[in-house]
Amino acid sequence: MAAKENVIKRRYKRIDSTFDLHSTDSTAIEEKLFGQTEEDEDSRAADDGLVVFICGKCKLPVGDSLSWDGSEDDENQIRLKRVTENVLVGKDTRLHEPTKRSLCLIVDLICRGCQSLLGMVYTSTPRSMDHKRFTFCFNVADIDSYVLGSARQMLAAEGPKEQPVTLEYRGIVEQQLSEMKMLVVSMAQRLEDIEAGLQEGCDEA
Repeated sequence: MAAKENVIKRRYKRIDSTFDLHSTDSTAIEEKLFGQTEEDEDSRAADDGLVVFICGKCKLPVGDSLSWDGSEDDENQIRLKRVTENVLVGKDTRLHEPTKRSLCLIVDLICRGCQSLLGMVYTSTPRSMDHKRFTFCFNVADIDSYVLGSARQMLAAEGPKEQPVTLEYRGIVEQQLSEMKMLVVSMAQRLEDIEAGLQEGCDEA
């Protein structure tokens, strides 16, 4: 009996060491159970780049991937938790039946800029579609998207291409300056000789 109690105590001790009272926050539990944390997921999302969703007609931004809630491939829709002020939520509720025996109540999502229909918000759904309720469902055909930081093209710098200053380049420049200096001195000497000759001619006359 004593041996059995010792085994049970050792077993509970191992469990307590897994979820210690000093570290029973969600981050620690995620690390122990799944080997990754929410920060790791955020860093991977940042590496992938932020996606901005825009109206397919007037190109006003309507949301971004930070509000991503999922996608519906069968209906060609994406779901966002939040949208920009460029999205208007309709006031009139209407019936919508995406599949047989799944009658829903929805309101339309309308672009503020061009009044285009962008999608819908489910206000009442069957139990199997509860995950769609009160999320912003956009029709993929009515929106476009782009990834921030995806631009790669740059304009070439205007003017001559600058050459790095090296000892060899500096020597060449100094040699050219010396040659130009000698040429200027030579031309100045010739001008003096010409002026002297002209002066002598004037004196003889």
